[in-house]
Amino acid sequence: METVLRIDEARESKDLDFSGIPTSYYLLGLLSAFENRFQAVADASMEVISWKQFFAIICINLCKTPPTLRELSDILGSSHQNVKKILLKLQQRGFVEFVPDESDRRKQRIVLTERCLRFCEKTDETGGRIMEEMFRGVPEEDLETTIRTITNIGRNLDSVRA
Repeated sequence: METVLRIDEARESKDLDFSGIPTSYYLLGLLSAFENRFQAVADASMEVISWKQFFAIICINLCKTPPTLRELSDILGSSHQNVKKILLKLQQRGFVEFVPDESDRRKQRIVLTERCLRFCEKTDETGGRIMEEMFRGVPEEDLETTIRTITNIGRNLDSVRA
């Protein structure tokens, strides 16, 4: 297994200079590095699909009614083009179907297939173990603070984008 210098270790490294870097910049780098590392672990554990594809499935499953491409793109925080690519790969694997909206035939709704639901049941146990291990020793109040912080940053980012 390759040794990876984690960003928290990099901050202490003699080879890198983080002096003068604002805390907010460091946090953004930390989040980006974490996402990359998490994606690598998740991709390796699922084998059949990628983490981004699985995250799309999670978000579809959270919707009370099957979402449209626009709705799912908003939830995922990604472009229509990127989400469409993810969905087409999931469709090729038999994990999602596009069905016409009952009230507006121009819209397509994204529906999870039985095959997808069976896959999710199988991966639940592995995913649960990974999540347990990843959050071991992290107090609930720290998680709540992190959620509030990232939510606030996200709102600010939305105002920058507007």
